[in-house]
Amino acid sequence: MADPRTDPAAAAPGAAPLLSTALSGRRIVVAVDRKAEELSAALRRHGAEIEHAPPMSTIPHIDDAALLERSRELITAPPQILVALTGIGFRGWMEAADAAGIGEELRTALAGARIVARGPKARGAVQRAGLSVSWTAEGEVAAEVAEHLLARDLAGARIAVQHHGSGSDGLDALFTGAGAEVVSLTVYRWGPTKDPAALRASVEHAGGGAADAVVFTSAPGAQAWLEDAEAAGMLPAIRERARAGELLLAAVGPVTAAPLEERELPSLQPERMRLGSLVRAVVAHYGGSTSESA
Repeated sequence: MADPRTDPAAAAPGAAPLLSTALSGRRIVVAVDRKAEELSAALRRHGAEIEHAPPMSTIPHIDDAALLERSRELITAPPQILVALTGIGFRGWMEAADAAGIGEELRTALAGARIVARGPKARGAVQRAGLSVSWTAEGEVAAEVAEHLLARDLAGARIAVQHHGSGSDGLDALFTGAGAEVVSLTVYRWGPTKDPAALRASVEHAGGGAADAVVFTSAPGAQAWLEDAEAAGMLPAIRERARAGELLLAAVGPVTAAPLEERELPSLQPERMRLGSLVRAVVAHYGGSTSESA
């Protein structure tokens, strides 16, 4: 029986028709946890065979006592500046506050802050919470947020930073070094993969020639996938195939591609950091039209 995870012909009845056959015969590893189904469906619409290998899992902090404690601290002493780094994280924060019965108080406390968002998704989440965004980092990288805020005098400023899953953006240290008081909030975190067998199979396929491409949408995910490749002894073969043009490594943007570059692996990156743009870049790489909708 055909495996619906890897065989586009075995997709559920009523699946969207093909937009092109640019990826027909191509086996693509989707090394993604969040939005994996959306990305896989978009690639299948161009004929790709999908191998899903989530390198990490997302663990929400809805009941995290530290998150609620820091939220109450912000209600008592509101921040002058709020940094929202992810849409899912900001929404999760508001949901956790609402579940604890402090949502309205928290939003009131945050309403007077200068709110900076890392990209349109974070901005949208802030706006849906009924708050106004003062500035958005259109490049969608934490370094852009840091540059924007460090251009101001932060001495004595109280800054709340809502981090992404890994919490490794370095903003807390930068703002503290500039004299600010930082309240750090991590709403979700990355955990180990829930399917280690699929992860190991994917790195073996990438190194052994059974996969044509691997796509990544987060730096922690790319890092975890590459660490498993190293543990399996497959990284040299992956590097050889990638440099020879036999294996495509595609990342949604420069932040996601950083773990690849650290290992001197070539990567394809779309002009815009969007899933649709990533799909179009992969399709174009294999000779398909980029004018088609992903």
